Amino acid sequence: MKQASQDLVLACIDGSAISHAVCDYAAWIAQRVDAPLKLMHNIEHQEAAVSTDLSGNIGLGSQENLLDELVDLEQQRSKLLLQKGKLMLQAAKERAQQAGVAEPVTAQRHGSVTESLIDLEDNIRVLVLGMRETNATQQQDKIGSHLEMMVRAIHRPILVVNSDFKTPETIMLAYDGSEAAEKAVEMVAQSPLYNGLTCHLVCVNKDTASAESLLKQASEKLAKVASLKLVTASLSGKAEQELCAYQEQHAIDLTIMGAFSHTRLREMLLGSFTVKMLINTKRPLLLLR
Repeated sequence: MKQASQDLVLACIDGSAISHAVCDYAAWIAQRVDAPLKLMHNIEHQEAAVSTDLSGNIGLGSQENLLDELVDLEQQRSKLLLQKGKLMLQAAKERAQQAGVAEPVTAQRHGSVTESLIDLEDNIRVLVLGMRETNATQQQDKIGSHLEMMVRAIHRPILVVNSDFKTPETIMLAYDGSEAAEKAVEMVAQSPLYNGLTCHLVCVNKDTASAESLLKQASEKLAKVASLKLVTASLSGKAEQELCAYQEQHAIDLTIMGAFSHTRLREMLLGSFTVKMLINTKRPLLLLR
């Protein structure tokens, strides 16, 4: 059963190197939008080793003793994981408090992270996740399956953190006239999160006239926000390449865009723009579903 809405900023803490930045960005958002901050750690259980079929390998008595020992080891492992998670959350809570969040809440849950997020979805105002660097042995055109699953499952703004925290001063809004892009414009225009920032409204379209028309349409809404400094840019080429290059050139701190707006079949055939951006961008990405 889903819980009553609390409109909170939820940060997923897993103890990886990127967790500090996840905590910092979540604390920054919570203070800017005046929302409660919740720090969550999930213990995902793996199939216990006790399920292994040892019949025929050793004698019955020895097998039973070994299985008992394996059960004890699994129980010890669970206790250690629980304690490790508590220490992670305590460290994250102290970090958030140092950043200025008065009363961050911590929670430890068991099972799938995605299932936990679905259960809490009605509570979430913004979800903050970390994206670990791709290992050299991994395919460069892939992102973590857990991350992609979570982004697809949760229909809330999701900030994917991939680098150390830097207080955002400039944002880039990737605009193509789609429903998700319109939602992003409305969010930037209405949310206190972006007050005082410089917003680069960028459209990548081979048709220059169409791009200018789209930019004018979105600019009229954003221009009404007195606290937002607006810059517009029309680009031509492959969207992910042009946007990432623009991001580097103009030192963009945070990019905002719609996510997974096409069917899975189309994405399988042509590739997902969202995945390409997650792989190529070097700064945090705020995704809207």
